Amino acid sequence: MSKQTDELVQEIDEIRERLAQTVDELVGAVHPRSIAQRAMASMKGKFVDETGAVRTEVVLPLVGGTAAVIAAAVVVRKVVR
Repeated sequence: MSKQTDELVQEIDEIRERLAQTVDELVGAVHPRSIAQRAMASMKGKFVDETGAVRTEVVLPLVGGTAAVIAAAVVVRKVVR
């Protein structure tokens, strides 16, 4: 083969390898397990900071709101009976 043909074959092989790598990355990105892991990390990031400490400014209002809803439900149930 001529030098130009060899260069084209090499270039095609490199392009094929890059394409295969890109396809593998795309398959990994849309895999349900990958999507679930990203969603879990996103939710965890809302309640835990970078050091692993609980974000009290986010958690305390949620706990307080939940307690208030439960207390209201108990009170309403007692009044209705």
